[in-house]
Amino acid sequence: MSDSYVTSQATLKCSFGDCTCKLTVYPDRTVYLNGKPMANISDYVSMYNIHPFGKCHTTSYRPTGSATSANHGCLTPMPCVPGTVSDLINGKADYIVKGKPALLKSSFCKCKW
Repeated sequence: MSDSYVTSQATLKCSFGDCTCKLTVYPDRTVYLNGKPMANISDYVSMYNIHPFGKCHTTSYRPTGSATSANHGCLTPMPCVPGTVSDLINGKADYIVKGKPALLKSSFCKCKW
């Protein structure tokens, strides 16, 4: 599978969410691909770049854990607020977009939950 650059409106998926979301890259970028601003590894900010993934299905996420406990251990997914707190991993270090490595399709980020 070939890797490719990521632009605004790329589809994102969380392994614990029940929906996908679109990446938001704001048009202050100076590098565009196919008319869309290119993403870099710093486009990880929760509720700014990365939007909710529907309901979260891990009890490590406090609202889901609390709701599951209150429901006698029956998993009770709660609305997601992404816990992304650091740069995305596996950017293209030799292609810089606004001072940071460009984001690739194979890039990923870790949620604190």
